[in-house]
Formats: sequence, structure tokens, C-alpha cells
Amino acid sequence: MAKAIKKNKPVKGVSTEGLTSRQAKTLQKHSVHHTKKHIAAMVKAMKAGATFGQSHKKAQRKVGT
Repeated sequence: MAKAIKKNKPVKGVSTEGLTSRQAKTLQKHSVHHTKKHIAAMVKAMKAGATFGQSHKKAQRKVGT
């Protein structure tokens, strides 16, 4: 039996499609402390293959909080 694919909810208006459910869930918790621009930069980096920590560092350098 195939696994049901659960669609990730957007985080601060940023689509999390293409991320794992764990990444999306962690990003949702993380978003409380950061701007939409920061979250968008993180999602873009994670879709390109970066880990959560790596994408956070890249977003901090690029857009700040």
C-alpha cells in the first residue's frame, strides 16, 4: 500500500512544497522568530539541497532576521 502524501502548509505565505514534512514542521516553529524574507531564503536553500542549519546561516547572511 502506498503512503499518503501529505501536503505541507505554507509558512508565512511561503510555499513549502518540495520540502520534507519534518523540514516544513521545523520551519513553522522557526518562523515565529524570523521574517517572511528570511523564511523564503531558507526554503530556497533547502530546495537546492542545503540542510536546515546551512540554510539558516545562508539566510542570516543574505537577509538577516
